[in-house]
Amino acid sequence: MQNRQLRFLTYFIMGYMLLAFVWWSFLLFTKNRDAFQAKIELQQIGMAAEGVIKSPMDFYVSDRYQELMSAYRKQERMIMGETIFLSLSLLAGIYVIYRGYRREVASSRQQRNFLLSITHELKSPLAGIRLALETIAKRGDQLSLDKRQMLSQRGIKEADRLNKLVEDLLLSARLESAYQFHQEPLDLEELVERVVLQQSQQNPEAAIEFLPDAFLGRVSGDRQALTSVIINLIENALKYSSSPAKVTIRLRQQDKMMCLEVADQGIGISAQDKKQVFEKFYRVGSEDTRKTKGTGLGLFIVKELIKAHHGTIKVTDNQPQGTVFAISLPIITKKEEELSSTMASS
Repeated sequence: MQNRQLRFLTYFIMGYMLLAFVWWSFLLFTKNRDAFQAKIELQQIGMAAEGVIKSPMDFYVSDRYQELMSAYRKQERMIMGETIFLSLSLLAGIYVIYRGYRREVASSRQQRNFLLSITHELKSPLAGIRLALETIAKRGDQLSLDKRQMLSQRGIKEADRLNKLVEDLLLSARLESAYQFHQEPLDLEELVERVVLQQSQQNPEAAIEFLPDAFLGRVSGDRQALTSVIINLIENALKYSSSPAKVTIRLRQQDKMMCLEVADQGIGISAQDKKQVFEKFYRVGSEDTRKTKGTGLGLFIVKELIKAHHGTIKVTDNQPQGTVFAISLPIITKKEEELSSTMASS
């Protein structure tokens, strides 16, 4: 409420200043015109007394009148130019303040959503681990072997989830500083196959289909970084798809680029969210109503990693529904691959 009042007061002052500029310009035009008329009358009287002119019409064709008119027009242009410049400066200031206010509100909202989501994401796996350990500690003798193994696996899964969250937080911080990548020639098809197999085992109810083209080239990149990109995109597709989720991954070579597409048939992304979905901590919707897990770091990490590999990423609508994330990475030539291998071995 206080922010709205402050914004209203700022706009009121800006509007008042704009009207003041307009009124100031009107007064200057009026004063300039009155001064011009006074100068004309004074010059007419002086020239008539000197006998230079015999009638008022003679004055309007004289050089003195032309000089007065030229000076008057020049002053008019100066007043008009100053008015336009000051008005445009004020309007630009209003726009900058408005844009800054919108960014501040968006940043505050994202920070709030991040705090809510990170609190939940940290407490949830910790609670799961604690529950599993307490159950084993208190009732370990009464539990069957299968039950103990199930609890142990659940605790390990929650620990892995917590570990991934911490890694994402650390990686997002490193990406904004001097993060060093280990570049090497990579078979992107083999990399995607491993991730698809891993995700299929972790999500047996989902249908993850990988459709690579034949005779694909290789890319130069960091194995761990590109693996993180593929995992994030597949997990994101599964997260926003209704069960049973269906994800289709296509890999093809186009000109000198390797194109990877991850398509789902989920809820899709609105046009407004497409513009912000790669921002840090940004998540679709509000943290108060959102049901999916996450911190808003996944797509930010994906974008930064692809950017570091001199590639591009874009998001489009899938048909009939869902979303497609398309990545393009430059293909390396045989000569570049041999040079990279030589440098790596040395």
